[in-house]
Amino acid sequence: MPMMCGGTAQPKDADSEIQKICDQMKPHAETKAGKTYDVFTAKTYTTQVVSGTNYFIKVHVGGEDHVHLRVYKKLPYHGGDMELSDMQHGKSHEDPIGHF
Repeated sequence: MPMMCGGTAQPKDADSEIQKICDQMKPHAETKAGKTYDVFTAKTYTTQVVSGTNYFIKVHVGGEDHVHLRVYKKLPYHGGDMELSDMQHGKSHEDPIGHF
């Protein structure tokens, strides 16, 4: 089923493209969290098409701990840059990833 503009897609397992986004966002997430992460592995994600794309990504950060990232990727004609828009802490592997 195609994704509607504004809605989020069904969650998917993270792939190398999503891990690359996480690798780029790791320093920003560490700054926002006020700590460093030895592990920063993308697990699942969903997307939302807006005037660009929001990525909602569940990231394993060690032990049983996970964080959720919201990463905004601008459209190519706006530079295609990415930014960490928001982050949720204290998540578990079982917590669903979705819009926040």
